[in-house]
Amino acid sequence: MKLLVTFSRKGGHEPVIARTVKETGVLINVERAHIDSHAGEVLIDVPEESAEQVCRSMREAGANVKVLEDAVIRDQNECIDCGACVSVCPQDVFAFDEDWHLQLHGERCVLCGKCVVACPQNALSILE
Repeated sequence: MKLLVTFSRKGGHEPVIARTVKETGVLINVERAHIDSHAGEVLIDVPEESAEQVCRSMREAGANVKVLEDAVIRDQNECIDCGACVSVCPQDVFAFDEDWHLQLHGERCVLCGKCVVACPQNALSILE
């Protein structure tokens, strides 16, 4: 399950992810991170059965946690199955089926936004 974790660094430099792994014993896969001297945003992937426990631990450490169900959203009315998104996606979120219709595997998305920029129909958006 994908979780978007945001935190402020005003109160110090608490190692939120390391603390959560140590406390819960749940291995966390960091898929994307942007952290500077003021704040941080980290996209993580955790086993679905451990998501509630990880969320609780991170919230106790002062982080905000958002569960990402559908990170990439495709407007079926606008999409023309052109495949522009297929070629730019580093995570193979998009693929064609046997009838050349675009298929979406949103669980692979790391919110890079490359597909949104590449789509000539503006049929894609990312949920943040």
